[in-house]
Amino acid sequence: MIELEGVPELIDPVMVAAFEGWNDAGDAASTAVAHLDREWKGEVFAALDAEDYYDFQVNRPTVFLDNGVRKITWPTTRLSVVRVGGDKPRDLVLVRGIEPSMRWRSFCNELLAFAHELGVEMVVILGALLGDTPHTRPVPVSGVTSDPDLARTMDLEETRYEGPTGIVGILQEACTHAGVPAVSLWAAVPHYVSQPPNPKATLALLNRLEDLIGLRIPLGELPEDARAWQLGVDQLAAEDSEVAEYVQTLEEARDTAELPEASGEAIAREFERYLRRREPGTGPGVATEGGDFLRDSGSGRTRPPKPEQPGPESVPGADSAEGPAGGPDDGPAGATGGASADGSEGSADGRDGSEGPEGPPGGASPDADGEAGE
Repeated sequence: MIELEGVPELIDPVMVAAFEGWNDAGDAASTAVAHLDREWKGEVFAALDAEDYYDFQVNRPTVFLDNGVRKITWPTTRLSVVRVGGDKPRDLVLVRGIEPSMRWRSFCNELLAFAHELGVEMVVILGALLGDTPHTRPVPVSGVTSDPDLARTMDLEETRYEGPTGIVGILQEACTHAGVPAVSLWAAVPHYVSQPPNPKATLALLNRLEDLIGLRIPLGELPEDARAWQLGVDQLAAEDSEVAEYVQTLEEARDTAELPEASGEAIAREFERYLRRREPGTGPGVATEGGDFLRDSGSGRTRPPKPEQPGPESVPGADSAEGPAGGPDDGPAGATGGASADGSEGSADGRDGSEGPEGPPGGASPDADGEAGE
């Protein structure tokens, strides 16, 4: 369904997509796109036909009253457009929906048709997975691509993942086969606090997206929400000595692994972001509220039983996560236990091989989802 009436000619458009479900641990990715839509007042211009892609026994429609009239909201994927002003204005095409239950190749082709009609220059897909990362440390976010040239020019990882994948991986491969530059950004969410929301992970994704596309993103209340989230987890963790010991183990492993990176390029990146947010109109010290600047409050840690879920092969802090698969794009597979809205999607994402994970046109293999490299 192509509904482009009323959409103005776009300026250097970038498509940013996120899908609830298997690829969205803690609802971090879908919340990030919702934040962009809300802050920049996005206008919906199209929606995919729910009948084509969703199993309504898995993703139930909802009934609500509107001035006494009963109406139904169907699960679907919607597209909106926002214009970001400034010295160099540009447009974002925001794609937000639920991982489809079936016909994944047709689903990706339809999104790519929108991208082609709108002149989209690059597709950025956001995802989140569960991993062995402590809540007291900055959220690891990795960027991966299937394009070697893009990996080199944008300082990204070239995916090497092999295994089951979600719609994020399939869409990225569809973009690659269609000649559309595509990047996936993955945030690692602590598996022991997988329940949504996770504003700290959402904030980290937005910070990385900001660096990638060169736009200053208004953060609103996210920094404060992220601090409150961490304090809340600290308080819960402090009540259980076993949990505290477990998180301390995660902290030590994370700090040891990242010690060589605590200088040079990593520090330069953080300082550049800080300077950007100190520019006129951004308010003093905003950068220090970002996901990458939050630090351990020292009050505690937590560890409920670890859910089974695929873990990325190279996402910092998530490399030891175990499960049926091994890549970020599938990482969220385990997220079904923690990412609320996706509980139902996980089972219908097409992993049976008949509904869509076959991949994009051209026989792309699921390992190409690109996310795994994170």
